[in-house]
Amino acid sequence: MRLTVFWERMADHFGAEYADTFARDHVMSELGGRTVQQALGAGWEAKDVWRAVCTAVNVPPELR
Repeated sequence: MRLTVFWERMADHFGAEYADTFARDHVMSELGGRTVQQALGAGWEAKDVWRAVCTAVNVPPELR
């Protein structure tokens, strides 16, 4: 998954402004105690981060 697609999905699900806040501030156990930004910065694949977000916030299967 390209980062542009990842950020589009984040914005679609959370709204453009909250997507950034969520990515910066929400520490997720699914990402090993990292935020989305930290996981991406550490080299995690965008698709794996998106899957973790989907699990953490119960994104409906049809939007995953």
